[in-house]
Amino acid sequence: QVQLVDSGGGLVQPGDSLRLSCSSSGSTITTLDPAALSWFRQGPGKGREFVAMIRWSGSTTDYAPSVKGRFTISKDSATVYLQLDSLKPSEKAVYYCAAGWPTLWGNPDEYPYWGQGTQVTVSS
Repeated sequence: QVQLVDSGGGLVQPGDSLRLSCSSSGSTITTLDPAALSWFRQGPGKGREFVAMIRWSGSTTDYAPSVKGRFTISKDSATVYLQLDSLKPSEKAVYYCAAGWPTLWGNPDEYPYWGQGTQVTVSS
């Protein structure tokens, strides 16, 4: 059984950076062999929003327009990372990683595996 574990959130000031990580407890992500690993976020009173995606096999990535050029998704054999640079106060949210075989990778309903979320707060 694969359980995703998110970490790396925290309280930072506007313009600062954070690096989020998504690994697994139990079986490895490689065992799961998902088509895609994605990061979503959910701000206060908002729905779950797509942030970034990376193919588990290969290096294809995609980003929400609002984060392109500031966020970077990457992976190694066991972990998926999300580098958040130039953070804005409006990006305060719980960030979740998700794994699955989506036909539309921006649709959270197509991901059966989720991390527990990690809180990112951007405030001066």
